[in-house]
Amino acid sequence: MVTSTSTSTSTGRDRGRGRAAALRGARTAVALALLASGALVLGAGGPQESSPAAGTPRQVPLAAQQEQAGQSEQSGQADCDLYRSVPPSTEDGPAVKAIKAKRSLVVGVDLNSYRWGSRNPNTGQVEGFDIDLARAIGTAITGDPDKVVLKAVPTADRIKFIQEGRVDIIVRTMSITCERMEQVAFSRPYFTTSQRVLVPRSSPAKSMDEALNGATACAASGSSAEEELKTRPVKQLITVQNHLDCLVLMQLGKVDVTMTDDGLAASQAAQDQTVRVLDGEVRPGVMGVAMLKTSTDLTARVNQVLNDYYTGGSWRRAYDTWLKPYLLDDADRHWPTPR
Repeated sequence: MVTSTSTSTSTGRDRGRGRAAALRGARTAVALALLASGALVLGAGGPQESSPAAGTPRQVPLAAQQEQAGQSEQSGQADCDLYRSVPPSTEDGPAVKAIKAKRSLVVGVDLNSYRWGSRNPNTGQVEGFDIDLARAIGTAITGDPDKVVLKAVPTADRIKFIQEGRVDIIVRTMSITCERMEQVAFSRPYFTTSQRVLVPRSSPAKSMDEALNGATACAASGSSAEEELKTRPVKQLITVQNHLDCLVLMQLGKVDVTMTDDGLAASQAAQDQTVRVLDGEVRPGVMGVAMLKTSTDLTARVNQVLNDYYTGGSWRRAYDTWLKPYLLDDADRHWPTPR
């Protein structure tokens, strides 16, 4: 089962491409106008109204950002093990039993990231690499794909949605970090990643350092990219609710550069031919499924699903379907080898 974000139609993937392109163009024109006025947060399913505080890009003084980054680096958490998680298990503990009792698993997902989690304009279906994984986890735990509820979650609110019980798990390109491990539990990693930079094709920049020096840079609030940019000599850092909003701001000429995960950067470049991904990467890391720290049995069950998902070939099939045409490298590079 999918929430109201997934109204299904019978239109095939290969039909109506011209009409879909026109529709996307019209939506983009409207979205750009609204975003420019601060009245819109752009979503894959179309315009979504937001409060001015949520929809307006946040500008943070560079000195304050760098001070915060310095404090974070001195926090003494740099030596944590990002691969640490509970052993896989199929046993039903309190958390899994509670999910089965309410007859649904609510999964926080992204609806703004092409090929990771977004709505297909031809079919109306929510789809992508993370969506396939979310449905596999939900089906394995509940025994019924119709009991899997996909709920849109902004990047900056992922941890809050878990802690407030608004979702059971998050499957949303979420990097595992030492700080986040203090707030939520993570599964074993399911994807390796790094931070990359996008610029307009007209930009003369040839490297990441050149592009960032003195630039107006954009990142999603609460993301690893935001933390990285706080340590860089950018002129101004603008943060937004979702990664796709940075792409729109770049299209409007309001930012010079965007930083995001390599997979998201590749998908945005595929989505918009007017931007390109520069060579170079920083902050190598891993993505995981997040949930409450007290839900140990749920974490163990998710780890079992991830093991089965990979060994059974589903992970590779999802990679080949959604990411291989855009990342253009070996899938094995992106599967984190257990330590």
